[in-house]
Amino acid sequence: MKDWHGKRYWLVGASEGLGREVAFSLSRAGAEVIVSARSQERLKELVAELPGKASYVTVDVTDRAGVEAAAKDIGDIDGVVYLAGVYWPMSVHEWDSEKAELMGEVNFLGATRVVGSVIKGMLAKNAGHIVIVGSLSGFRGMAGAFAYCSGKAGMMSMAESIQADLHKTPINVQLINPGYIKTRLTDMNDFAMPFLMAPEDAAKEVFEHMNTTRFKKSFPFLFSLLFRATQFMPDWLFYRIFGAR
Repeated sequence: MKDWHGKRYWLVGASEGLGREVAFSLSRAGAEVIVSARSQERLKELVAELPGKASYVTVDVTDRAGVEAAAKDIGDIDGVVYLAGVYWPMSVHEWDSEKAELMGEVNFLGATRVVGSVIKGMLAKNAGHIVIVGSLSGFRGMAGAFAYCSGKAGMMSMAESIQADLHKTPINVQLINPGYIKTRLTDMNDFAMPFLMAPEDAAKEVFEHMNTTRFKKSFPFLFSLLFRATQFMPDWLFYRIFGAR
């Protein structure tokens, strides 16, 4: 188990759902937690409930200048965890450019802005911890989710590329790909969600992986095997099974 006492971690996208529960996991372990999201009220409530040293900084990850200002305000950190995300179920038949662009802005570009705001400091001290929370949906494009899948695939590729650059350094890079988690976002789905997890259970998986130096974790394990297998399926078989009905 990693020693978290005295460590400072910035959690972006922590006001509810998985991010909120990961904040509790880190705080209970002894880390100082700085939580960020757009909602000041939710962040205030979270900080008041966390058992350890905690503070908040509001941030909109679609605003690069705002992200960089937040990072400067927070100062030196030991790690950053990117958990922010937005989602609307959307097939090409219901194309909504505004929502599609926002999914890309928050899910992928937001991650690049946040990591970009702290990476120089980590490189300068040759230490740090970067955790990017993606999704099993990043493994391959799925029907009814073109904008969401593409954003998560971008996050996955970015994390893999960062790891390729830093794998010989002391900076620990991690990519975590959860399956379905019960939140206000997945509540919008009108289809069965196998292995649906409570945020508290998903946070345990995330925190467990953060205690290791391994790069990637996808969960739930059995469900993740299906998504990983799709990468090796020929197109005709993949679209017969996973294409629109």
